[in-house]
Amino acid sequence: MKVYKFGGASVKNASAVKNVYEIIKSESGPLAVVISAMGESTNLLELLVRSFSDNDDKKWEIFNAFRGYHQEIISDLFGEQGMPQGVYQLFTDLEHKLRTRPSYDYNFEYDQIICFGELISTRIVSDYLNAAGHANVWVDIRNSLKTDDTFRDAKVDWEWTDELIKEEFNFSDTNLYITQGFMGSTTANLTTTLGREGSDFTAAIIGSILEAESVSIWKDVPGILSADPKKMKDTVKIGELSYKEAVEMTHSGAKVIHPKTMQPLHNKGIPLLVKSFVLPQDPGTVIHKIDHKIELPPIFILKENQVLITLSAKDFSIISINDIDRVVNFLLGRLIKVTLMQQSAIDLNIVADAWDEDLEEVFGELSEHYKIRYNTGLTLVTIRHYTEEVLDWMVKEKDIYLEQHSRLTARMLIKE
Repeated sequence: MKVYKFGGASVKNASAVKNVYEIIKSESGPLAVVISAMGESTNLLELLVRSFSDNDDKKWEIFNAFRGYHQEIISDLFGEQGMPQGVYQLFTDLEHKLRTRPSYDYNFEYDQIICFGELISTRIVSDYLNAAGHANVWVDIRNSLKTDDTFRDAKVDWEWTDELIKEEFNFSDTNLYITQGFMGSTTANLTTTLGREGSDFTAAIIGSILEAESVSIWKDVPGILSADPKKMKDTVKIGELSYKEAVEMTHSGAKVIHPKTMQPLHNKGIPLLVKSFVLPQDPGTVIHKIDHKIELPPIFILKENQVLITLSAKDFSIISINDIDRVVNFLLGRLIKVTLMQQSAIDLNIVADAWDEDLEEVFGELSEHYKIRYNTGLTLVTIRHYTEEVLDWMVKEKDIYLEQHSRLTARMLIKE
């Protein structure tokens, strides 16, 4: 059997859904399909979560925009048949949730609302395929992918998940399952999520447990490129990568694959294919076990909207392992995504994804021990397989706030 994963861009409108149907139809063997929320609807749901948590009546305007976007796709796909009952029920469930009083746990409320993007998306695709004569079974992944209760960044309970995935995806009554990415549930059946863009990880979990022949991620690019074509010119496609190289790239911020995807596939020796849903016959990029050395071009990864936090001990003492321990535990407790850390004698520099809350407020409790400085609006540039010529070109006429080099990787925090 194989596992396919389709991201939001691949199901952003009715014609895109029909294209996904053609790709699925071309696979004759057993297939599990993981599908993300449609288009940019997750961004809309994040606004809805914030409005709901703030008890702001604007939530109904956002809800109607979310529903209207999907209604247009449904009308184009189903015509006079109207909204399928399963989809209608999900909108009803979301509306009911919005009429309740929010708890004080924002991360919990986030997961209970954000999941409707994937649930509705997969229902629409599943119902469309069935209506087109391609029989499939819709699966609520929350029934089989079990996690702890770390909302918004849940850890997989592999023992329970292994047993339940094998039970749910048994291929005894169908050759095709349609399910959601990004989400799971606790043993108490409270919805959790695996982290933003976590659908790739879901596909890898299913593929590893079912020992799939391969896992394919379908994108709007021809495979893995040497840089994001939206940000840099003259990119080249990379035909194959090792698991290790892919992990290094995703850890540095390459958005083509979720960082957690590689481990379960590596451990089972399952190849990961990154393919184009625009040109499905193209081979794309294969990530697999490679024992020999392969020559790779410089690979550029740009992670924007970064913040640099510099902590210096108020008593002018040297930064010690105890300081690092205190700060790391602080960051973990607030789910702050750190992308780079660097220590000098008296400074501890932390580069992290920017977030909505006020920086002064978030780091207030550390101010008893440290003087804290911030720089915002920065870009972390990672270059794998760099050359001196590439470095010189990359840093030309740019302010460099931080720099770090290893044998194969150069990382620079810059402001244009």
